[in-house]
Amino acid sequence: MPDVLLEIQDLSIEFVSGQQINPAVTQASFSIYKGETLALVGESGSGKSVTAHALLRLLPITAQLNGKILYGQEDLLTAKESRLQALRGNKISMIFQEPMTSLNPLHSVERQINEVLTLHKGLRGQAATERTLELLKLVGITRPEQRLKAYPHELSGGQRQRVMIAMALANEPELLIADEPTTALDVSVQAKILKLLKELQDKLGMALLLISHDLNLVRRIAQRVCVMQKGQIVEQNDTARLFSQPQHPYTQELLASEPKGRPNYATTKAAPILEVKNLQVHFPIKKGLFQRVCDYVHAVDGVSFGIPSGQTLGIVGESGSGKTSLGLAILRLLNSQGSIQFQGQALDQLNQKDMRPIRRQMQVVFQDPYGSLSPRLSIGQIIAEGLEVHRIGTTEEREQAVIQALTEVGLDPAMRHRYPHECSGGQRQRIAIARALVLKPALILLDEPTSALDRTVQAQIVELLRQLQQKYNLTYLFISHDLAVVRALSHQLIVIKQGQVVEQGSAETLFDAPQHPYTQQLLEAAFMNAPPTAGQPEKEEHIHGFS
Repeated sequence: MPDVLLEIQDLSIEFVSGQQINPAVTQASFSIYKGETLALVGESGSGKSVTAHALLRLLPITAQLNGKILYGQEDLLTAKESRLQALRGNKISMIFQEPMTSLNPLHSVERQINEVLTLHKGLRGQAATERTLELLKLVGITRPEQRLKAYPHELSGGQRQRVMIAMALANEPELLIADEPTTALDVSVQAKILKLLKELQDKLGMALLLISHDLNLVRRIAQRVCVMQKGQIVEQNDTARLFSQPQHPYTQELLASEPKGRPNYATTKAAPILEVKNLQVHFPIKKGLFQRVCDYVHAVDGVSFGIPSGQTLGIVGESGSGKTSLGLAILRLLNSQGSIQFQGQALDQLNQKDMRPIRRQMQVVFQDPYGSLSPRLSIGQIIAEGLEVHRIGTTEEREQAVIQALTEVGLDPAMRHRYPHECSGGQRQRIAIARALVLKPALILLDEPTSALDRTVQAQIVELLRQLQQKYNLTYLFISHDLAVVRALSHQLIVIKQGQVVEQGSAETLFDAPQHPYTQQLLEAAFMNAPPTAGQPEKEEHIHGFS
């Protein structure tokens, strides 16, 4: 029997707001053994992240905790704050779900990782910088020397997540709590991160508590699984047995939840609503005292395509390939060269003032719903903001438009009086869709709209997007690394690598018979469902660990 590293006994968590008490977790009990991977799964709002944050007492002061969290013989629920500070980031470390809100926007990558090394290891100066470079290389950051001085907003979603992982691994912890560690990563990078975590477990004897909605990921990496529903653990078992013989109805529902179906039928005779020719986005690299331009990063390099009205164009590729830069350039939110024709009008010839009335027809749903929704505005104010900017309707008419938009995305209109932090991840993503939908646009850019959502909610969002597309003849530009979701929504597909299109055409053709090796690699990584034999890691190339 392996040694127990951390034991949770009858953990209950309640949030107190005035006279109201909201239970989040109810008498949860499970153990984490040394060197094992335990997965905690369940839909959005089930209590997974709250449980993980409780292990290091990272919950707000409104939270009331009961039970025991035993680290060895020590109960962390009664430990002093000084003791917890010594453990956090050192013996027990955590990768948070939303890297953009977890990283300090005012500090460079180097400073943020150095801070962890200085606090727990006493490393400073050149020694800390060398260790930071080693960590960035370890998690697969390309050209790490150039990324040291970069700020979080200058990195892609996948790069920011890798920086978070580097910070968490800096002190070689005994337990790594990974809260959706691969949410922002494409399938090929996910595979690399999984290999990295496996090697570190073998080398350091590190235990891993994995919180994830990606059941394919859980199946491939975890030894045991705990299933949470409405704050309670309803089933826990060995991974192979749980996937082959799920006992609880909720577990069976989770395993059956996969984005199903195919995109709505769309006529191929529809006129192109958007045509892009030889689009280029180049970011200057500046050096020296006078910041002279010495080179350019070719984020998007000569991309061309057309998309008919009422169809979905899927845009796939690994992190940093230029997917989001392409989408933002089409919306004229990034400077670019090349031709952009939208509804027969040349957007590349317009200045920002002339673009404003056209923006009503071009909306966007961003990757991180929590980061893109203002915490200071109510849900109703967030959705109505676009109506106010474009001076649409009276106050009463805007209120009705907000109610209609919330209803159409499957939310209670009474939620318009709440704030983003009072909503689950799935609810926030529906709010972001409602904000785009309220202006009744012709084109919506969907930038990873389901990446932060569990499988059951993903399936609901995919069905919602299909219904809205059919009802309003919407055209989608769908950026995603989740190829199962892309397949369920897209009529056409383009595959981007290092800013260039390597393959494009009918989505059905590309999924059934990919021609380019890179497309084949993406599909293989995405749909590799068979788990490795218990205790036997998958065959993989070696990734160098710590020196």
